Amino acid sequence: MKASELRNYTDEELKRLLEEKKKQLMELRFQLAMGQLKNTSLIKLTKRDIARIKTILRERELGIRR
Repeated sequence: MKASELRNYTDEELKRLLEEKKKQLMELRFQLAMGQLKNTSLIKLTKRDIARIKTILRERELGIRR
């Protein structure tokens, strides 16, 4: 997901999406440990999505507008 897309979400939607992404990351890590994960780049992409969401939430908390 792009940051510009995420900025259109409300805070509540972002928090819900953050929880979903964290669950997805946990599932991906479990699949990796079990040897069932074919596309390991999904872990990296999910981590980046989590970081983007957290950044946008923090910017809003500090009152920074972009």
